[in-house]
Amino acid sequence: MAKWSAVILGFILAMIVKVCFSSYELIGLIIIGFLVGYIAKEGIGGGLWNAALAGAFGTIVASIIFILIATTGGTLLGGIFGGLAGFTISGFTSLIEVVYEIIKYALIMGIAGAVGGAITKKTNTTN
Repeated sequence: MAKWSAVILGFILAMIVKVCFSSYELIGLIIIGFLVGYIAKEGIGGGLWNAALAGAFGTIVASIIFILIATTGGTLLGGIFGGLAGFTISGFTSLIEVVYEIIKYALIMGIAGAVGGAITKKTNTTN
């Protein structure tokens, strides 16, 4: 079961990493995945699921925002008349890239979330 507070926090942080800190993407995703898994406190499986879900949501929303910004080109009128064909073409050609990013974010954050969840479960059983 997904802990939505952890997923939403990871989703927001994953979007910030994708948009603002793309040169430190791998390190940021590992840290965010670990935090989501740790916050979820559901063990290895729960940490993996919550972090992978947050990574997938972050990738989907960031990709949609990027496509919309790139399509409109900064002007509303130019985007309506000149960008509709470009939006259709870019939608088909960039679908593979978006799917690759979703899988990459889900795997990296999921593995780190499993580690965070394992640490949380281990500390909860000793208390």
